[in-house]
Amino acid sequence: MASATTDNVALDKQIEETNAPKHEDLHQDVEVGPEAVDIERIEEVYVKLDRRILPAFWILYFMCSAIRSNIGLAQTMNTKQGHDLASQLSLTPKQVSTGLALFYVCYVVFDLPSNLIMSRVSPHAWMSRIVISVAIIGMCFTAVKAAWSFYLLRLLLGIVIAGMWPGMSYYLTLFYPPSRTGKRIGRYFTASQVSAAVVGLVSAGFQEMDGLGGLVGFQWMFLLYGVVGFLVGVSLLWWLPDRPLPPGETRVRTGLERFLPASKPALTGEDARIHYEDLTRVYNRRQWDMNDIWHILIDWRLWPLVMMYFGVVGVGIGTQNYASVIIRGINPGLSGIDLSLLTAPIWIMDLIAILIVTPLSDRFHHHRALFFGAAVLIQITGLLVTTFAGGLNSWARYGGLLMVGFGLGPTVPICMAMTNEIFQSRHGEVGVAAASALVSGLGNLGSILTTYALYTGWPADSVGVNKYRKSNLVMIGILCVSILSAAVMVVLLRVFGNDKAKQISGASSTSEGEAVYLDGAARREVQQRGLGRMFCFR
Repeated sequence: MASATTDNVALDKQIEETNAPKHEDLHQDVEVGPEAVDIERIEEVYVKLDRRILPAFWILYFMCSAIRSNIGLAQTMNTKQGHDLASQLSLTPKQVSTGLALFYVCYVVFDLPSNLIMSRVSPHAWMSRIVISVAIIGMCFTAVKAAWSFYLLRLLLGIVIAGMWPGMSYYLTLFYPPSRTGKRIGRYFTASQVSAAVVGLVSAGFQEMDGLGGLVGFQWMFLLYGVVGFLVGVSLLWWLPDRPLPPGETRVRTGLERFLPASKPALTGEDARIHYEDLTRVYNRRQWDMNDIWHILIDWRLWPLVMMYFGVVGVGIGTQNYASVIIRGINPGLSGIDLSLLTAPIWIMDLIAILIVTPLSDRFHHHRALFFGAAVLIQITGLLVTTFAGGLNSWARYGGLLMVGFGLGPTVPICMAMTNEIFQSRHGEVGVAAASALVSGLGNLGSILTTYALYTGWPADSVGVNKYRKSNLVMIGILCVSILSAAVMVVLLRVFGNDKAKQISGASSTSEGEAVYLDGAARREVQQRGLGRMFCFR
């Protein structure tokens, strides 16, 4: 009894020392297992992971974004020949908007189930399934002939792609501590911007193929992107690693996994040991049940994040689907090829902002909401310029769209990184899986609003001298919701905190009442790296 008491006192002292504020030098060794491992060695391990995971994520996201967003360009391709989407299918502007919105209805409904399934199965195989399904549906758009088939394929596309974006965010947390995810989400999120720019540029070439082989330009676009996407999806079965295992443990393949090709581990040998022991100091995996999901749903921290995402993703999707329509409203004399080419710079600006801001938001991750708010203010300014600047054909209004693109870039990655940080520490792995899906899914109600109710979906706003002015103002309104939600989140977190240690003990694999073991990796989670060694420290 005396020995147990002595052990408890020693353990309490160790926990107090561990949780005490510390300002570790970046060169300092970090305890990982029985030995001290230099932090530079740990950084090398994460760089190796980057080389394995991020290129695959970038390419899969590029292809899925291209297939998903092609529908926006199809509205203005080969319009003079009557070979645009609406003319070929005899669709009214309202029917086009309805089809666009149906995708997001399914996306909202199926995001959470998809991510929860992914947490129970092989995550790399699930990502492969998503990309293959998206590619097949994309190819089917080549054969669309009427409104009903357009609606059906948009519904199916929303079902099969659901869980892709939050699933990628969840997958990252299997390999990286949450404070490191913002920059990496930003890196592969650039694929969406490059995709939007490239698709816009390449669509000019597809328009030149109009009539070749009996297919119109947008049909060639859907067909070729679908074929390439299918090949990418199959390759992910070998390319992406499965979830990391404890060192020395062999993966047991059961069920359908037995018939899938084995994926090479992300790391081996000493690298695998260092990574596993470093990462498991942040949180540990355990099987979840519906009680866990309920506690995530009633966590008040979820809902400001949903509203932050609601505004920025609504404006992002609205801009993506209607950029060419907005530009044509600014200058009706532009050709379909001109419109395709002018959409590209919007997403180049988006890309530049991601590359600049997301690394900074990781280094100052205590202030992610500030970076988010500044980016949203840039979007609001850009929409005001697009709405009110100059005359009808003023290129200043196009410049406003470039500002919108720049402001959009970092907002979604920052929002998802905040979700990872807050919910991983409170609810463990299932917290990331469920919360990222809920933020993405419910937040995409903003996408339904901007695709169904605005621009071509708002006939009264599509005519007159001030075309699309009201739609732009609605987008400004939902951005105000985003920035106010970010401010509310900051205030409430300061008042109520995130109570990490208490929640980890209930959500990790430790038993109830067992002390939470916080060491090097966990301490780094609450520290900011700042600008020190910016270009050599990952």
